[in-house]
Amino acid sequence: MTKVAFIGLGVMGYPMAGHLQKAGFDVCVYNRTKAKAQQWHQEFGGSYAATPAQAANGCDFVFCCVGNDDDVRQVVLGDNGIFAGMNEKCILVDHTTASAELARELDVIAKSQNKHFLDAPVSGGQAGAENGALTVMLGGEQEIFDKVKPVMAAFAKFSQLMGAAGSGQLAKMVNQICIAGVVQGLAEAFNFAEKAGLDSEALVQTISKGAAGSWQMENRYKTMFAGEYDFGFAVDWMRKDLGIAFNEAEKNGADLPMTKMVDGFYQEIQENGGNRWDTSSLISRFKK
Repeated sequence: MTKVAFIGLGVMGYPMAGHLQKAGFDVCVYNRTKAKAQQWHQEFGGSYAATPAQAANGCDFVFCCVGNDDDVRQVVLGDNGIFAGMNEKCILVDHTTASAELARELDVIAKSQNKHFLDAPVSGGQAGAENGALTVMLGGEQEIFDKVKPVMAAFAKFSQLMGAAGSGQLAKMVNQICIAGVVQGLAEAFNFAEKAGLDSEALVQTISKGAAGSWQMENRYKTMFAGEYDFGFAVDWMRKDLGIAFNEAEKNGADLPMTKMVDGFYQEIQENGGNRWDTSSLISRFKK
């Protein structure tokens, strides 16, 4: 039986690790809050460890999904980190949305230890993780990706190697830039529709079939019209992700005027207490 570790049992990692266990892998988990690891063990079986190094020991694959660059460094590096426990030839797959710079750094360290690393941020949100239907964008070597892909199929409906280390994170930045623009467009359009007196159901059932259609429209229109914002990716995390994109844009010279504007709108929502609302809460600015 292929032995797998999963580090980080947040809203994404918890169900992702569960899908791996249900798919027949021998999964050992680690979470900074031990009670969450125990809860996962009770629900799915498998095992849990006291440190990332212990979880990674003897594994063929190690998956990681934590909060940000600092969190990744904390669980990967150091005496009790993932690299300390990984055997040679073992593969670390980091699903955290983090910087491309960190991905390149970890790739260099992994290679120096005769280990392997892939940066692999995901798209699809909590619902995608729970349903095993995530999209994964990866950076690294083709040979390593080919080994990991069938394992990730336990929780991913699609995965694609984007290029060398860091390329997965760059693709995720593009993903978040796109989402920011789409959701702001929906917020303005739905506000316009309400003021125009249009029937929201008839409207979306019609325009979603044409060029204006999107995942965000079909999955968030009801809650956006209802003023309910507890159904997806939080504003705090979106602003973290956009900050990563802005830092990268400063390096490569890309101009992100619309994204900066939307980021400012999200900051406004945070300041008004909506930091844990989902990203569709942009429409709340029109409902005051």
